[in-house]
Amino acid sequence: MDTPSDIRQRWLDEERSVRRRMAEVGVISPDQLKSFGGLEFWGQALQGTVPAPPITRTLGFVPISVARGEAVFQGTPSFEHYNPLGIVHGGYFFTLLDSAAGCAVHTTLPAGTGFTTLELKINFIRALTTGTGPVRAMGKVIHSGRSTAIAEGRIEDADGRLHALCTTTCLLFPMA
Repeated sequence: MDTPSDIRQRWLDEERSVRRRMAEVGVISPDQLKSFGGLEFWGQALQGTVPAPPITRTLGFVPISVARGEAVFQGTPSFEHYNPLGIVHGGYFFTLLDSAAGCAVHTTLPAGTGFTTLELKINFIRALTTGTGPVRAMGKVIHSGRSTAIAEGRIEDADGRLHALCTTTCLLFPMA
């Protein structure tokens, strides 16, 4: 059975592997973006054939894995993410969960379909600090229809402790 230390090390190794493969940050053209289904896009992002989203550099997290209706993002909270109270700002949680849950929705979409977050509701369970180590945000689709999709997300550390939960509703639309 893996110890939390083993899990933490495996997570860090997986993150290094993803970072080595990922391309520099950037964005692709709208025409190129709409030519990909969501799962194909994220597969390309993980292989480094399309640019990594700029937010991954800003907040220091990366996508770790994707499957249809699921996505895992990982980051390690740092001092730069702190609020005046000496803990990680809620915006870090929010962005990490929005990325994982939104990406999970994206993986269900065909080429030419876009999405945007309509609502994200978050419950903060436990603070994040620089001592927490790597955390994973896991997104999973609950429902994907013609015009909306609903997903849930959770942030956990390598010890299996829950730090936050979310539900999100995304608007689905044809890309022009």
